[in-house]
Amino acid sequence: MNVPKGKIVAVCRSEKTGERKEPCPSVLLMEDYGIAGDAHAGEDTHRQVSLLAVESIEKMKRKGIEIGYGDFAENLAVSGLKLHLLPPGTRLCVAGRVVLEVTQIGKACHNKGCSIFRQVGTCIMPKEGIFSRVIAGGEVKAGDSIEVMKK
Repeated sequence: MNVPKGKIVAVCRSEKTGERKEPCPSVLLMEDYGIAGDAHAGEDTHRQVSLLAVESIEKMKRKGIEIGYGDFAENLAVSGLKLHLLPPGTRLCVAGRVVLEVTQIGKACHNKGCSIFRQVGTCIMPKEGIFSRVIAGGEVKAGDSIEVMKK
């Protein structure tokens, strides 16, 4: 059986909720906590780390908006995996050591539509962003592998 594999393209974090996350060289994922230094760490056990496919971001770019990694408040931008098709309970292995468990697909935008929704009338995070909790922690950086773990 083929194991779906992808790559981490960007890692991002912010100290406040509801704002753009800033790309950074690496992040430390902590078991049952989230990303050290990120606003969502420790507060909501099922939404510790957010992931969004690069392909989803590219779809929004084709609508004519200039957007970068972290603009959807995603922690990890991933290429090569159809994240929004992974059911809750799916486990992902990053860099051969960090384990995430998918807990939620999508979420409502802040304040009746985020700034992107207000600009173009749509946003991908509610349907294509996913959330996870940290099962096994470690450092994650752009270029790391990410793959769906076999059950």
